[in-house]
Amino acid sequence: MTFVEVEAGVRVHVQDLGSGPAVLLVPGFGLDHEVWDRQVRVLTESGHRVLSLTQRGHGASDHPLHGYTVQRLAADLLAALQACDARGAALVGHSFGGQVAFCAAAMDPQAVSKLVLVGSNAVRASRGEGFAFGAPPEPLMEALVGDEVHDRTGSRYRTIVSGFGTDPDPRVVDWLARCSLKMPSWAAVACYEAMLTTDLLADIPLVNQPVLSIIGAIDPVHSAKGARWLVQQLHNARLVEIPECGHYPMLEAADAFDDALTAFIAP
Repeated sequence: MTFVEVEAGVRVHVQDLGSGPAVLLVPGFGLDHEVWDRQVRVLTESGHRVLSLTQRGHGASDHPLHGYTVQRLAADLLAALQACDARGAALVGHSFGGQVAFCAAAMDPQAVSKLVLVGSNAVRASRGEGFAFGAPPEPLMEALVGDEVHDRTGSRYRTIVSGFGTDPDPRVVDWLARCSLKMPSWAAVACYEAMLTTDLLADIPLVNQPVLSIIGAIDPVHSAKGARWLVQQLHNARLVEIPECGHYPMLEAADAFDDALTAFIAP
């Protein structure tokens, strides 16, 4: 375990295990390195160095009051790659982490050799001009922030449950909720705003690395239609769509997910 100072007074937590070609795993909204437990084991056993970054405001990383734009979080990620001597790593981002990873790949193409988007439309998390997928951001923001302010614990549980394609194991929900509740309300509100209002459509031509998008066919958070559209826009991308799977393919369809991931990042 290590902590990396990504700007003055702000450190992020990075779990660093194994040896070989580097892979950096970035969890989604509210989650931390624990969500990648199985993938860390699988990837280290297959000969990779696996770094699991917990974004600022999440888990054991620092929880400053500010600094939650997608661009700032992408700069954190790039700073962590630099500090860990892992530039050129394959980058894997789930959901909101996929937006951050996509932004980082556009900001510094030499730092990212391959990009894997997991349950993420990457360029937008809401409907907007030029992106006809998802719901408009305003009602989503109002509902999510209202729930966070008035019923933080219940909101986190409901948000997690709503992402699964089928009824989840209550023990899994409890585990993910405990991870999520490490994230304070100020970070959650700021990340909701960043997630729902950031538009990265202009970055599409800048992402020329090989890209793999892994999406659940019934993902209720980031639509499979949006993932299909994005893959068609990118220079070098392909899609793995997992049937009967929701927003957490690394948990809901772990075998299929791991097969796709390891095949793609193999040297």
